[in-house]
Amino acid sequence: MDKKTEEFYIRLKEELYATSDWPSVYLYKFIVPTDTQKIVIVENAFDNMGAVITTHQSKNGKFTSVSVNVMMASPEAVVEKYQELASVEGIISL
Repeated sequence: MDKKTEEFYIRLKEELYATSDWPSVYLYKFIVPTDTQKIVIVENAFDNMGAVITTHQSKNGKFTSVSVNVMMASPEAVVEKYQELASVEGIISL
């Protein structure tokens, strides 16, 4: 992980601790190329966590937004999930 990415995750954890009580419901938003396999990877990352997952395809069909509303134990757990999914080719985290 490069230094810029590492600094981003440190800031994110600090902001999450400052703005929420944990455990807390967290809303992940991802944009992935419309590829069933990539969407399934994102969905499976939250399997058995009680997550509410919604998807919406872009107007031209090239991309799909994946929103995941899920109870997370801590800011560290939130960041770990982002890091886990960073390996999905073409994924953008919002």
